Amino acid sequence: MKKILTLVMVSVLGGVITLGAYKVFLEKDNTVVVAANSEQPTFLPTNNLNMALNAAENTDFTTAADNTVHAVVHVKNVTISSGQMTLQDFFSGRSPQRAQMGTGSGVIINADGYIVTNNHVIKNASELSVTLNNNKTYTAEVVGTDPKTDIALLKIDADENLPYVTFGDSDSVQIGEWVLAVGNPFNLTSTVTAGIISAKSRDLTGQSSQSFLQTDAAVNPGNSGGALVNTNGELIGINTAISSQTGSYVGYSFAVPSNIARKVIEDIMEFGNVQNGVLGIQGGTFNSAVAEEMGVNYAEGVYVAEVIKNSGAEKAGIKKGDVIKKLDNIEISKFEDLSGYIKTKRPNDVVNVELYRKNDLKSVSVTLTKTEMFTVNFMKMDLQDLSDSFKEKYQIDYGVIVKNTENKWLYSNLGISEGYIITGINDTKIESIDDISKLKEKYGEDILDNIKKLEYINTRKERKEVLFK
Repeated sequence: MKKILTLVMVSVLGGVITLGAYKVFLEKDNTVVVAANSEQPTFLPTNNLNMALNAAENTDFTTAADNTVHAVVHVKNVTISSGQMTLQDFFSGRSPQRAQMGTGSGVIINADGYIVTNNHVIKNASELSVTLNNNKTYTAEVVGTDPKTDIALLKIDADENLPYVTFGDSDSVQIGEWVLAVGNPFNLTSTVTAGIISAKSRDLTGQSSQSFLQTDAAVNPGNSGGALVNTNGELIGINTAISSQTGSYVGYSFAVPSNIARKVIEDIMEFGNVQNGVLGIQGGTFNSAVAEEMGVNYAEGVYVAEVIKNSGAEKAGIKKGDVIKKLDNIEISKFEDLSGYIKTKRPNDVVNVELYRKNDLKSVSVTLTKTEMFTVNFMKMDLQDLSDSFKEKYQIDYGVIVKNTENKWLYSNLGISEGYIITGINDTKIESIDDISKLKEKYGEDILDNIKKLEYINTRKERKEVLFK
């Protein structure tokens, strides 16, 4: 009996000791571990991701989509092209023709039936028709086009007021902003895709002549001329191009900014053509290598390599070596920013230019000019005065430079092309475009019959001449 009691007491005592040790050591350690886990920062990225997903889920696209789909139309373009000639056609003197059909999209911009689309959608059209989202079809006429910006304006006569979209401000669009692309790909009725603004001021030519909005909203063949709208349903771009090796959407598409499209349309409606304002500089995007060479502490903007004679920039005092940072409080980081903003302006518009000259910040007002102020068209060539730096670099005292030739075959056979310098006509020294203008006034419509000799310098700086019979 005593042995049993002894075993019981030992067991109880062991249990008490074990329980006490658990309370003192193990349970206290567990409390510390739990507290430490609750303070771990590894949960923060997950919380941020959830917030981002919630923000996307809370963005309402339905109102913008509903407002836009009824204002986006299907455009059908019928063109007539030469068909394959048969032996019978050859002997009978016939020229076979065949009709080809192309399709695209368009956007109604007012209740009277004005529609904006891409120039390439309606190019060479012999017949144009527009189908609304309610399946009504109308014959369309071309009001005007601008191949440089790939914008065209159409008009249909409907028997009712039409739904339309209002223009937004494409300059205020932010990278990362949600957008909708609405168009008629694959001959379907209005189709909506969503994405974000991936980049601004994109150029696809490599010549800094374009300024597209880039988006990852899916755009396919047939979307050309369709609408790019923000979440308020405001038009911020006209879908124009895709970057793809297959010809179909693979990730990025490009739209003409609405501010450029609106200006082109207003010009066509008011003047019948596009009024292009010109700043009057030549240059390129500034970078850190040039900044280091110049000894300045900034590396963004547009470097002024040349100021065109008689331009607004020259009259305002802009100089070679200046770096343009802002136009009317719009940040200018690269040349595409500058060219895109200037495309929204007209001749005689005044633009405030903020620039650096070395490390000094300056602000000047530039009155934009017409290209004709420093360019003259002569014998289908666009001619400009030589800049002082050009004369100094190539040791040429006088002449006018050929900037563009409209008939490249003709002038390649004559030996004249872009970059050549005309120095004399009919043994008369040509020092500036003023001399060319005087010749045009003197001979008028008969100028080609009165030109007997033309002297020029080629790109190798060899002096040549062309004799006209």
